Amino acid sequence: MNHTTAPRGLRVLTTALAALTLAIAGTQSTYASPGEQSCPTTAELFATDNTAIITDPDDPRLDTRLTRFGHEVRAIIRAHGARPGASELLDGVFWSTDLKQATFERSREFDVNRVGRDGLHHIAGVIAKEYDQEAVLTFRCLPRTSPETDAVEIEVPGVTPGDLRAALLADAEAREKLGGGSVTLDGRLILIAPVADLPLAKRFTAVLGADWNEAQVRYGDREFVS
Repeated sequence: MNHTTAPRGLRVLTTALAALTLAIAGTQSTYASPGEQSCPTTAELFATDNTAIITDPDDPRLDTRLTRFGHEVRAIIRAHGARPGASELLDGVFWSTDLKQATFERSREFDVNRVGRDGLHHIAGVIAKEYDQEAVLTFRCLPRTSPETDAVEIEVPGVTPGDLRAALLADAEAREKLGGGSVTLDGRLILIAPVADLPLAKRFTAVLGADWNEAQVRYGDREFVS
């Protein structure tokens, strides 16, 4: 197995695609979406305590359940005035342009309630510093028409980490523009993308063999906090 430890400058919280972040700006999507879904939580944090680049999908570090990390992050959320909710394990698959191969990461999504924009930003900054991460991704659920809305969170069932890896290896455009994504243990792909990039998200789900009609789409504000 290949274990490569990243220097501090490369320790990027790739969970930012723990959810998948589509980095290309574009015009407003003309694709039909499954419609705006209600939000089960005020906001979400995507985080890990991993500081290594893992290139082997069978690396035993990917089997961790991040139990202690989960308890610690909930304590941080609570200590800074918000209410922690549920947390879910994620398997991330990301393309490294430096290594020219797929990398892998185990992370967690945390629901956060009773929190505003500034409070969420502060909590994410504390987590990034505590666990030596360059950035922590946040998503704050908002109405589609809110002036602060700039992103969508998309969940699509029927995807495995192996599917995601194969799709990235086979699709050069996806590797360059999408970078990667994350999958829950029960097989739901999670993508977080700019609102304007819904067409890219829809195309990528089709490449993965997932059914866009089963997708859930939520609108909100995303931020990478360091």
